Formats: sequence, C-alpha cells, structure tokens
Amino acid sequence: MLQELVIHDFAIIESLELSFTTGMTTLTGETGAGKSIIIDAVSLLAGGRGSADFVRTGASKASLQGLFDATSNPRTATVMAAYGLAPDDGTVLLARELYASGRNLCRVNGTLVNTATLRAIGETLVDIHGQNEHQQLIHPETHLGLLDQFAAATVGPLLTQYRSDYAAYTKNAQALQKKHQNEREWAQRLDMLRFQVDEIEVAALTAGEDEALSAERERLANYQRIADALNDSYGLLSNEEANPLDLIAQAMGNMQGVASLDPAFDTIAKSIAGAYYSLQDAQTELSRQIDDLSWDEGRLDAVEKRLDLLTQLERKYGASASAVLAYGEKAARELASMTATEADEEGLDKRVAAQRSALLALGAKLHAARAQAATALVAAIHEQLAALYMAKTVFSVQFTPLEAGELRPDGLDNVEFYIQTNPGEAAKPLAKIASGGELSRIMLALKTIFAKTDGVTSIIFDEVDTGVSGRVAQAIANKISQIALASQVLCISHLPQVAAMADHEYVIEKRVAKGRTTTTVQKLDHAARVLEIARMLAGETITHLAVEHAEELLALADETKRALRA
Repeated sequence: MLQELVIHDFAIIESLELSFTTGMTTLTGETGAGKSIIIDAVSLLAGGRGSADFVRTGASKASLQGLFDATSNPRTATVMAAYGLAPDDGTVLLARELYASGRNLCRVNGTLVNTATLRAIGETLVDIHGQNEHQQLIHPETHLGLLDQFAAATVGPLLTQYRSDYAAYTKNAQALQKKHQNEREWAQRLDMLRFQVDEIEVAALTAGEDEALSAERERLANYQRIADALNDSYGLLSNEEANPLDLIAQAMGNMQGVASLDPAFDTIAKSIAGAYYSLQDAQTELSRQIDDLSWDEGRLDAVEKRLDLLTQLERKYGASASAVLAYGEKAARELASMTATEADEEGLDKRVAAQRSALLALGAKLHAARAQAATALVAAIHEQLAALYMAKTVFSVQFTPLEAGELRPDGLDNVEFYIQTNPGEAAKPLAKIASGGELSRIMLALKTIFAKTDGVTSIIFDEVDTGVSGRVAQAIANKISQIALASQVLCISHLPQVAAMADHEYVIEKRVAKGRTTTTVQKLDHAARVLEIARMLAGETITHLAVEHAEELLALADETKRALRA
C-alpha cells in the first residue's frame, strides 16, 4: 500500500507531499490540472522509463519518493531478497532522481539500484492502468498471458516446467543445428586445435622457463667477463702482500681496544667489524662461484635454440611461457568438448528427439489445463460484464492450433479473445470489433477477477472510465470500489459517480503565480466533496440542484459500499 508520496520539481509540480490510506481514493480536478502527472511520478518510482523532460523548468533535478507498506505482500520480500535487499519493518522506500543532464539515480530503502531492479520491485507494489490500458486487449499476443495469469494455480506449474524443458531442448537443438550447418568449419577448428595442443605439449614448457633461460643466456654469453671479474675480485681480497682483510682486522682490533672508553668508539668498532665479516663472506662466496664456474660450449647454442622455440610459441599463443601454457589448457578443454560432442552426435540426435517428444506431450497437458481455465474465465467474465451492463455480450477464448510439430517458448497454443456484442451476430476477434468503452469495461472485469490473486497492494486507474456515462459509469464506479476491498486503489476520474464511491478524495488544481504554473493538491472533507462533485455534474456554474444531486450521489454511494462490504 502506498502510504506517502513526495514530489519535488517534477513537471509543473514544485513541491508536493501526499498521504494515502486503504480503500478507494479519487483524484479529481479540471483537465490539465496535473492529475496524470502524479500517476507519472508513481510510475517512475515503480521503474517506468524516465526522461530529463520531467524535470521542472529551471531546476537541476526532479526527486520522487514513495513509502509503501509491504507487510501483506510476501512477493515483494521474495523479489527484494533476490537482489540482496529486504523491507525495513515491512516498509519499502522507493526513491528516484532525474537530472536535467540526463543522469538517473534509483534507490530502494537507501540502497542504490539500477532501473531494472527498481522495476522488478516496483511491479510487486504498484499496478498502473492508464486510460489507454485497455489497448492491451487489442493485441492478441497478450491474451495468452492474461489466461495464464487467471489460471496461475493450475497452469503455472506446468508452464514453468514447459519453459525449463523448452530451454534445455533449444540449447541442444541449436548445438546440433550449428554442427550440421558448419561441418567444414567444425572440422577445420578440430584440426587446428589438435595441432595447437600437440605443438604446445611437445614443447614441454614450464612456467617461467623463458625468464630463466634468458638469464642463463646472459651468463653464458658473458662468461669471460664474469670469470675475470670473479678472479680479479678474489685476488684483490686475498692479496698476500697487502691483504685488505688483514688491514681491516688490524683497524678492528685497534678500535675494539678503546671501544669501552667512548660510545662513539664502540660504534666505529662495530662498523669496522661488520665490514670485515661482510668482506669475509664475500671472499668465501667468490671462491665458491669460481669453483662452480664452467664453460659448456654447446649449452649456449642449446639455450639459444630453446629461446627461439619459445619466441615462436609466444608469437602464436601468448606473451610468456605461462601465457602459452594457459592457452594450451584452454585449447585442450575446447578440443575435449568438441571431440565429446562429435562422438556423441548420434546421442545428441536421440536426446533432441526425446526432448521434443516430451515437450509435445507436456504441451498437450498445458493446453488441456488452459482449455479448462478458459471455461472458468469465460464464466467469470460474463458475471462481471453483466454487472457492467454488458449482459448480452458473449465473451469466448479461441484456441488456434500451431502448425504440426511447431514448438513455442510458452507452449503449443495460439489464444485470442473473441466477443459477440449483439445476439445473432457471429463472434469476432475482440481486437477488431470492440469499442473503447467496451474494452475499458472488459479490462475492468479482468482486473476485478485478478485483484484478489495479483498480490499487488496498490492499483492505480488513470481515467479508465473515459467515454462512459449514466448507469455504465455507476457500474464502473461500483467495480472499482469492489476492487478496493482487496487492494488500495487510487483513481483519477472525471465522473461524479466514481468520485462519489471513493473513500477519500483529493482535488488537484493548476495555478499561475509570478509567471510560473504550479499544481496543488487538497484533501476534501465531506462539504468540499459535495461542492467538487457538484462541479463535476454542473460544470462552471454550481447550481443548488447540482449540490442536491451531489449530496444524493454521496448518500447512494455510502449505501452501495455498505452492501459491497456486507
């Protein structure tokens, strides 16, 4: 249920805060006052398409907030959990900012989300029906979804299983088709992968080998230079006539003799001792390196050849030995997969055929469930249409079979709604012969049927009563009030009958001040409602008779609501 709506700098609305409660609320006012702008704001909060055009002239951004009570809507919590979110003590705060620059920010309970996430959550909270919503009925491709929605309890599990099985079948069928269509490319790819994997395996690389070989080549190529440096350095440290280690040892002994006399002397003594022992270690290491030093004339040639091989492989498969090995592993996996697919081609053929057969059988069960649901939907629609003064209208659900063996993602059915508006005439497609008023009433009949099972806590009707009057208008008002027994309903209307049936009423007005147009909203008490309904009845001049008629409408509405709730 929508509890609070806050709007700033949105279209012609500068600032607006509205509170809503349960039951049926109508928004009335003159044409162009901004009633539909409020619905646009709620639509954007529910994930509708945004635009910088919504930002009020002169403002940098438009901001919208809607606080919803979702305690009675477990579907909201389920969808939010899928995105790592959760209601806050049963409430959900949707917020959206549209910037004049085109930037768009969405939040759910303070957490930034993308528009798709906002839409997924918003759809569980709000169901908006515009004055052109009935146009959904003129598109036959939507009729199957409406039938499935009506029969969710019986059709839903079968449809879920069918879609899952269809996805698995499609994946295998596409793989098989791709292989058949690309035999030459498949064979060429296999040959190339076999060559690449063999070439890399024969090379027997090790990770980091290229770096180690490069270092070894540098040592071998500079053998004489290294040998001279080692021998000369060792000779200098081991000179019998003027051995630097002996001289440093003498200096160390001298300073150690006076180290206790002054901390500074002790520091010098320790520094000389450190240098002496470091040079001793260096002398020992020089001797070891000289002993290990050897010249293998053939080793440099072998290293050069190995590096040439690595360079060739790296030019083909990667920038290092590790990258070449990684490519080899990836190619080996692809080769194994393609080889297994090739070996299992006959098995894949059989599997696809079996999946197809199973889908056809499951599709037949799904059709039977839909056919049974269609009978129940027709009966329910006729009951609702009778209350909307369309008792002579015959509504039917027509199933058109697909071509033999054809499979579709949602089953084996073509479904289209038909109506017979006058006795003696043939039933024809609803999309072709129904008038706007008839479509509105059929849509409202469907909404009445679905209201208890939709799970949506707020339903918004934006002038769905356009084009009707008299007793039909009253019937529509009664239906909307009936829907409000199961869900919160917000309704924009120009009909006094609908306004009278509301539990709460707001009047929306457009005003011009200092050259700027703004929209204001005021909640009406009983006396103000009488005057507003009288205006809707009489127009610009409110007569005494119009006021009496308005009072009568409100009184009759109270009686009707008591009867509906009994």
